[in-house]
Amino acid sequence: MRDPADAADLLQWYDRHARDLPWRVGPRARAAGVRPDPYRIWLSEIMLQQTTVAAVKDYFRVFTERWPTVETLAAAPDAEVMAAWAGLGYYARARNLLKCARVVTADHGGVFPADHDVLLTLPGVGPYTAAAISAIAFDAPRVVVDGNVERVMARLYDEHTPLPAAKPILTDHAAALTPDARPGDYAQAVMDLGATICTPKRPACGLCPWRTSCAAWANGTALELPKKAPKKRKPVRQGVAYLARRVDGAWLLETRPDKGLLGGMLGWPGTDWLDVEGPAPEEDPPIRAEWKTVGGEARHTFTHFHLRLVVKTALVPMDRKPHRGDFIALPDFSPSDLPTVMRKAFDLAQGR
Repeated sequence: MRDPADAADLLQWYDRHARDLPWRVGPRARAAGVRPDPYRIWLSEIMLQQTTVAAVKDYFRVFTERWPTVETLAAAPDAEVMAAWAGLGYYARARNLLKCARVVTADHGGVFPADHDVLLTLPGVGPYTAAAISAIAFDAPRVVVDGNVERVMARLYDEHTPLPAAKPILTDHAAALTPDARPGDYAQAVMDLGATICTPKRPACGLCPWRTSCAAWANGTALELPKKAPKKRKPVRQGVAYLARRVDGAWLLETRPDKGLLGGMLGWPGTDWLDVEGPAPEEDPPIRAEWKTVGGEARHTFTHFHLRLVVKTALVPMDRKPHRGDFIALPDFSPSDLPTVMRKAFDLAQGR
């Protein structure tokens, strides 16, 4: 175990250099007795999963302006929340966001539970999120380990075991340093250190409050860490998206099934997404029309595969009825309500 003074050194650095984030209560305000809102901490942590701080800020502002409390979010229509989430990706998070808000409202009186074990029972709240809420919102001495913390710990201890196998080792290192005093500020301080000083490619070691304790700095190995196991090659899938526009300007869209990729999101009717090395998807247009293929492909990368969409467009008369989806009047249609891959298909169809 390292010198407990390391935690004190980091907290002193955090008191001077903490990032100004819209969901954060800064160290000065916290020292003055201002307590974080657990709703805002929970919302930010769900949004930040697999997403950058820069990408989340605007979404967080929109959500908290429209739904300032967990009760208002719980009462929001599913379609409105899914539309507001569009573009953040990993859409299962949005579905669980609503489920969790409704459980907290119905079963906990609109108050997030302070008990870590109870937090773990909430929809969409796993070990990392529960630890983050416990530490940041309730100042409990929980170990919070994200990618920034893993990098800091790997360098601090000069740990060369590749990720993901190194995760439990790095978590143990982080636990050994977590103090009983100000654990919420400490958890945010380590994340800030990784985000601003102990960065992946050009760490500013000369500015680091932990430089003299850092084994990787002493050994000249900081840029090698953390080690990562070789990534598996992502498969490529193919499909067709059908963009039908009625003569009055309405667009034909459908809501995807709740379960599965992009579950519950609004999107263009299309084929199944099949591996490019296998047979091509069978044509499955949602309405009878003269379909024209747009040049190029709408390409998007998901967590586990790359997708290539052929985009087909058609103009249909007023009396033509679809057998999939519904027409949405032009004033009610906003491309920004679509998930990113569907918006890319729309942009391609519009010649962008």
